[in-house]
Amino acid sequence: MLFVADVGNVHTVLGLFRGDVLVERWRVATDKVRTADEWGLSFKAFFELGGHALTDVRGAAICSVVPPVSPVLRAACRKYLNAEPLEVGPGVKTGLAIRCDNPREVGSDRIVNAVAARALTSSACIVVDMGTATTFDCVSARGEYLGGAICPGLRISLEALVSRAARLPRIEIARPENAIGRNTEHAMQSGILFGYAALVDGLIARLEAEMGEPVEVIATGGLCTLIAEECQRVHQAKPDLTLDGLRLVYAKNVP
Repeated sequence: MLFVADVGNVHTVLGLFRGDVLVERWRVATDKVRTADEWGLSFKAFFELGGHALTDVRGAAICSVVPPVSPVLRAACRKYLNAEPLEVGPGVKTGLAIRCDNPREVGSDRIVNAVAARALTSSACIVVDMGTATTFDCVSARGEYLGGAICPGLRISLEALVSRAARLPRIEIARPENAIGRNTEHAMQSGILFGYAALVDGLIARLEAEMGEPVEVIATGGLCTLIAEECQRVHQAKPDLTLDGLRLVYAKNVP
């Protein structure tokens, strides 16, 4: 089986693939001081819960936007999974032409998402990743990574609003019945959820116009299902897009 890890700023998502099928998926907090042995204990616990053995792993792939975590996680893969992990970065084959001013600046998760989206559609596409930041990644019909846009994520925006406005409470992120909120909680839910959906639709329209060709829009990230339902321009939601992209990049680099 193939072990994959997507290290984000807040959460790390781990997965196990048997062939091209994702058979296990786990989400843990990203902890910059977690040791390799602590990662190993997590691996052992998760594997045993799923009825797997650490020795079932034949390969590993990692993408990370948190540099301090990367070497520790690589060491854990070597020690506990007996696998030298492929970490997505400069020099790794992706099958995409990176048309950015400085390709090394592009987050590995964004490239991995683009690879997975490219495999889902043969047309031009835009990936919207709704995580700590909300990122928009544009891929041409010829398989070129063109760049995109970055804005604060939904949770960050909500936290900033609550911390700066003394009378606004912390709320659950949920869909209100109406856009016109008749109390503070519903008004905040309307602004956050419907407002973010409008942001996504608006940016997609601008990006598509600049790309000059029709696009397929794929959403991913922890909140993609909730927000995508309110968007008019999102065609499909794929919460595990990044993990699938890691599988595809691994296949391009390891025979």
